[in-house]
Amino acid sequence: MMKKMSIPTSKASLVLFLCQIISALDVPLDSKLLEELSQPPTITQQSPKDYIVDPRENIVIQCEAKGKPPPSFSWTRNGTHFDIDKDAQVTMKPNSGTLVVNIMNGGKAEAYEGVYQCTARNERGAAISNNIVIRPSRSPLWTKEKLEPNHVREGDSLVLHCRPPVGLPPPIIFWMDNAFQRLPQSERVSQGLNGDLYFSNVQPEDTREDYICYARFNHTQTIQQKQPISVKVFSMDSLNDTIAANLSDTDIYGAKPVTERQPVLLTPTGSTSTKVELRGNVLLLECIAAGLPTPVIRWIKEGGELPANRTFFENFKKTLKIIDVSEADSGNYKCIARNTLGSVHHVISVTVKAAPYWITAPRNLVLSPGEDGTLICRANGNPKPSISWLANGVPIAIAPEDPSRKVDGDTIIFSHVQERSSAVYQCNASNEYGYLLANAFVNVLAEPPRILTPANKLYQVIADSPALLDCAYFGSPKPEIEWFKGVKGSILRGNEYVFHDNGTLEIPVAQKNSAGTYTCVARNELGKIQNEMQLEIKDPTMIIKQPEYKVIQRYGQVSFECIIKHDSTLLPTVTWLKNNDELPDDERFLVGKDNLTIMNVTDKDDGTYTCIVNTTLDSVSASAVLTVVAAPPTPAIIYARPNPPFDLELTGQLERSIDLSWIPGDENNSPITNFVIEYEDALHEPGVWHYQTEVPGTQTTAQLKLSPYVNYSFRVIAVNKIGRSQPSEPSEQYLTKSASPDENPANVQGIGSEPDNLVITWEPLKGFQSNGPGLQYKVSWRQKDVDDEWTSVIVANVSKYIVSGTPTFVPYEVKVQALNDLGYAPEPSEVIGHSGEDLPMVAPGNVQVHVINSTLAKVHWDPVPLKTVRGHLQGYKVYYWKVQSLSRRSRRHIEKKILTFRGNKTFGMLPGLEPYSSYKLNVRVVNGKGEGPASPDKVFNTPEGVPSSPSFLKITNPTLDSLTLEWGSPTHPNGVLISYTLKFQPINNTHELGPLVEIKIPANESSLILKNLNYSTRYKFYFNAQTSVGSGSQITEEAVTIMDEVQPLYPRIRNVTTAAAETYANISWEYEGPDHANFYVEYGVAGSKEDWKKEIVNGSRSFFVLKGLTPGTAYKVRVGAEGLSGFRSSEDVFETGPAMASRQVDIATQGWFIGLMCAVALLILILLIVCFIRRNKGGKYPVKEKEDAHADPEIQPMKEDDGTFGEYSDAEDHKPLKKGSRTPSDRTVKKEDSDDSLVDYGEGVNGQFNEDGSFIGQYSGKKEKEPEGNESSEAPSPVNAMNSFV
Repeated sequence: MMKKMSIPTSKASLVLFLCQIISALDVPLDSKLLEELSQPPTITQQSPKDYIVDPRENIVIQCEAKGKPPPSFSWTRNGTHFDIDKDAQVTMKPNSGTLVVNIMNGGKAEAYEGVYQCTARNERGAAISNNIVIRPSRSPLWTKEKLEPNHVREGDSLVLHCRPPVGLPPPIIFWMDNAFQRLPQSERVSQGLNGDLYFSNVQPEDTREDYICYARFNHTQTIQQKQPISVKVFSMDSLNDTIAANLSDTDIYGAKPVTERQPVLLTPTGSTSTKVELRGNVLLLECIAAGLPTPVIRWIKEGGELPANRTFFENFKKTLKIIDVSEADSGNYKCIARNTLGSVHHVISVTVKAAPYWITAPRNLVLSPGEDGTLICRANGNPKPSISWLANGVPIAIAPEDPSRKVDGDTIIFSHVQERSSAVYQCNASNEYGYLLANAFVNVLAEPPRILTPANKLYQVIADSPALLDCAYFGSPKPEIEWFKGVKGSILRGNEYVFHDNGTLEIPVAQKNSAGTYTCVARNELGKIQNEMQLEIKDPTMIIKQPEYKVIQRYGQVSFECIIKHDSTLLPTVTWLKNNDELPDDERFLVGKDNLTIMNVTDKDDGTYTCIVNTTLDSVSASAVLTVVAAPPTPAIIYARPNPPFDLELTGQLERSIDLSWIPGDENNSPITNFVIEYEDALHEPGVWHYQTEVPGTQTTAQLKLSPYVNYSFRVIAVNKIGRSQPSEPSEQYLTKSASPDENPANVQGIGSEPDNLVITWEPLKGFQSNGPGLQYKVSWRQKDVDDEWTSVIVANVSKYIVSGTPTFVPYEVKVQALNDLGYAPEPSEVIGHSGEDLPMVAPGNVQVHVINSTLAKVHWDPVPLKTVRGHLQGYKVYYWKVQSLSRRSRRHIEKKILTFRGNKTFGMLPGLEPYSSYKLNVRVVNGKGEGPASPDKVFNTPEGVPSSPSFLKITNPTLDSLTLEWGSPTHPNGVLISYTLKFQPINNTHELGPLVEIKIPANESSLILKNLNYSTRYKFYFNAQTSVGSGSQITEEAVTIMDEVQPLYPRIRNVTTAAAETYANISWEYEGPDHANFYVEYGVAGSKEDWKKEIVNGSRSFFVLKGLTPGTAYKVRVGAEGLSGFRSSEDVFETGPAMASRQVDIATQGWFIGLMCAVALLILILLIVCFIRRNKGGKYPVKEKEDAHADPEIQPMKEDDGTFGEYSDAEDHKPLKKGSRTPSDRTVKKEDSDDSLVDYGEGVNGQFNEDGSFIGQYSGKKEKEPEGNESSEAPSPVNAMNSFV
């Protein structure tokens, strides 16, 4: 196949192909010449031979060609003429042969499958393209199959077959799990070339239910998924346990332990196989072996070595890869699989065949009438390809006869050609593996001589150097070239000249007498032409005083000289280098006209200094070495800024220049490096000093350039390394004469601010630039491309002028010229501006929307005519908004989105759309003024997508063998829900997952009761929704069925009682039901419709204190338990106490109150002492009965063995003491025994609180009923209250 070439447009196309000419006639690469020469067609670009297209996109079949005159194009399809005018879906690009098949507007790609060939034809011949086979890509779905779980014994081998659908082109295969993570591969587990997953030996960790094979079809950017494959590996230990459980004690059978096995090849099978590969391709050989331990693969080539630099090992050395194979790579390749128990091998016999490839491809031939030439077409391959010739696309055997042409196998011989012999020949080399097609033209030209070198060209060379005089030419037949010197000189001959084939005359050693006029003459049988040129000989450049070697003390000064002599007509430039590099950027280095001076030399200035002199024709250089030595010790020197210069004098006064001289002040031990000269303009800016120039510190005079109409005075500042001196005293004043301006305003612009004006702006001249009094500006304008005269106006010294009444947005030529009382500045340059913009007039038309997927659309529009833009085109804005969801049909607040596309773009992408929704859009053109009118709203709908996850999944009502599932529909259905999928599997105590069960549920369901489950088992649930597009993301949950040994308890909360104070209330209740319930209290204002407020109870105790209540308010309250769906107690109502009015007298300061408090404290102290004494005597208190009636799970923990509650006992009890039933021996109460502090409960009412404020009510949670059902109203004594906390 002919190489694809990228060809530039128009003129350069001929350049590329005429470069390939292999005849005696060469065509110079001259653009003007190439435009005039006729040329047969040449194919420059074409689609590939095997062209797989995306069935969703338009088909573009490329065919580009160049020729003179431009060629016309035609096509064949499946060997017959393809009339594109009869097919409305097919168009051909202008000035091109490229076909576009419009698939996106109703065409079907399958209807255009076939073999296409393009022909490019002009009056000099016809070139043809390759046969282009068009095939639409295919990505079929996986064939449905029932996959049985794989039960494998540990250590055995396993192959999981992928068997992907046959696609075009073939898919890329990879294995992943449910979480879209690639499955890890190793020497033991790997994927074969056919996509299957091979296990050399399985291990328990290979057990999983989500081995999923994926096929990716890159051409259509789709991925197909096979059903998950389940693998269960049985270890020997678990298998023996299973066998033992099913056999009697007399059976002695059992599974054998995992045994090691020597290697066995899983692929390829047998001991030998064959493989055929084509030259230039990649050779892939594969060996995968089973065995335990895992075998290691090694590759060898029998009778030879594996090719170096082209051999690679992949897939843990199971795949041998050799790139760019050739016939020499044929042979036997052996793979050897080995482990500790043995080895196995397989021999693959590889044969390398070859599609045709070029040895000598035919090349274009340009001949003159009567000349001879040959076209050679030589190709090789395996098997040897056959060669056939075509002329202008027709087999040469039936093509029109040409007496100058003779075919001899792979060669066509041309003899004594004429202009009618021009044609395009095609060489076809083919065998069973492919073909090559090459076009080569024969172009017979009859052209008179032409000289391409410009006339009267001047050549300059240095004496004693070679001189080359060009005379590029062309003609057909090839012209003869002759050279003459002088107007009437004779033809040049002799050894002092060299005549090149391209027409160039070389004078090897040009002398002064070689200068003069030379004439080049080109002639052939069709004519003659000549060209003259001049040769000048220049004197060489020389360095007559070279820099010399120097030794200098540190901190001294050194100078190198470089005096040159050169031709007076050449302008030399002198460059100094240090160590062959640029001089340091240091003000100590001073470059003069003929010297280099280094001030204050330091050690780093050591080195070689080179003086280089360059002219346009030659270059010379000279070098010298500088050595820096240490200076003798000197006394300390005080350095300071220099003193100011003095005695300034002005001399040589002219209109535009003046000489200034001065005497330097004292250097103060630091050499003066430079002088800065400043000036004052007393006429325009008195008192303001401006920088004029600066000169080296070795100079005490300067010639200063002056401007007209300025009253100058000057001052000088000396500078050394320490700093700047004070300015000198000003010189005398010098007033220059007035003159017309030298320059015009800068930055002239013409920009309209309104649709009917043109604002012309410029930067005004500064005072001293005016050159005289009366500075004004002449502003001129005229409409561009209209035969109008300039309109001018003279304005004062301003920076803007507004032209009114202009047309909207038209180009204007604008110029601004300065003038003063003495005249005008030079003619200014013109700039192009535009009058003001207005809003665009029309909206973009033909707005089309192509929905790419559920979240992306592409919008097209026709550009508006530039005349209607009425301004600078900024781009286009697309407004789009969602109208409604197609699934819910509910409108919402419209939120418009805007995308801006810069420039003259006619399409754009709309990202971030919502699936299954109706959208509207319009397009507007934008200029510098703003937006134009909107196009009519375009309605489009996005297709369905996959839904979001269900809004919730709740599992309730656990029983022995069932669970109830409730769920909410997805927040974003993104389409019409068709079903739900529920997957669930049991989880054992080691968190291993059991078999996965899948259930499809109709979309209108919102709950499901799962029955026939295992008792006391934890299940994991996976739940997702589906639309017609696919499944959405899943939500997971876990739940446990209850145990069968325990009869279910029917939970009950009863006897809710309240004890209310002014701003808080104590809520207590009794609970019957499963242990470890988590309670909550809900309350609200009685009779109110407000939502219940909820408070969580810490731990599992049966009391709670509500705080922050409003005094004197009736409240409703109820108690519930977390995890018990819908289970609550009946409501109770209570009322907080009234707010107490504050008194003016502080009760704490009253004597009677202080006495009462002392009596109470004394009484409490006596009670505490009595309790302590009785306790130490072993007295028994009725605590046990009280606590049995009010069992608190936190204070009375469950027994570890039987689940009953522990009991309190004193020293006389013979029952063992239960854990947690006593306080520690140090009589302290541990924090973990109760999380509540008595201080939290404050002051109480209704007899429920002690007089010291401590809570002594029903702490442990349950009230005990009297046998008759009457509750005791007697409050417990302080002693009993304390014992309940011991």
